[in-house]
Amino acid sequence: MKKKIVIVGLGLIGGSLAKALKVQDDYEVLGIDTDEETLLDACSEEAIGGKATVSDLKEADLIYLCVYPEAAVEFVRQHGELFKKGCIVTDTCGIKSAVCKGMEQLKERREFIFVAGHPMAGKEFSGFSASDPSIFVGASYLIAPCGAPDWAVEEVASLARKMGFGRIVMTTPQQHDRVIAFTSQAPHALACAYVMSPRCREHKGFSAGSYRDVSRVARINDVLWSRLFLDNKEALVTELDTLTENLKKIRDAVEKGEEDALRSLLRKAAKIKEEEG
Repeated sequence: MKKKIVIVGLGLIGGSLAKALKVQDDYEVLGIDTDEETLLDACSEEAIGGKATVSDLKEADLIYLCVYPEAAVEFVRQHGELFKKGCIVTDTCGIKSAVCKGMEQLKERREFIFVAGHPMAGKEFSGFSASDPSIFVGASYLIAPCGAPDWAVEEVASLARKMGFGRIVMTTPQQHDRVIAFTSQAPHALACAYVMSPRCREHKGFSAGSYRDVSRVARINDVLWSRLFLDNKEALVTELDTLTENLKKIRDAVEKGEEDALRSLLRKAAKIKEEEG
């Protein structure tokens, strides 16, 4: 008998998960989305087997919450009492501490198992129309067990491997949010600050790889990323302070014409990048 998977939210990540899982013979994949046209598109492209009903929520073996952090917690608050005992609930949110805390409180009155997850994949465009399971191939999948039993954690990890993820990384909610502030959120903030220069409107014909690399993620979903920034405020502010401090050191060395100091800063950065990749 096929295991039943319900995906809540069929945007870029949810849609890509659905397409990646639908080809697996062991699973029946159903979807939920607030937008009916998205559901129709997902059905017509056979990314899902149909719209999940209340009965499907009661029978689901695994539920993916591919929505904003607050919406993920709210969905479980509204529907969690329907989930059968042992149902694995996992998310794809870009922050973990707030989500895990909310789920922990909800689990006290329900019998589902929560395993926090974060697929480290994406693109500049959003929505189901941009969904593409190839973005998962070789990518990392972060898992914060949050007290879940080993078998449930392995189920989430196994599904990630089947979808093409190349590396499973175990973490804690706190470590996740601290490092993600550096690897993901600070670069998005930097890209946005960078393209707000008046020179950005003059770049055509003058720009190449450096401009593309730094500016790429400035094509941003402001609703999603503003929430992610604010929900991870403490860790992100720390990273932005560090970034600002390092930029100021380079700026001051340039302004003062201190070539030795400037070369020392650039050598330090190059050495770190060479060592850490």
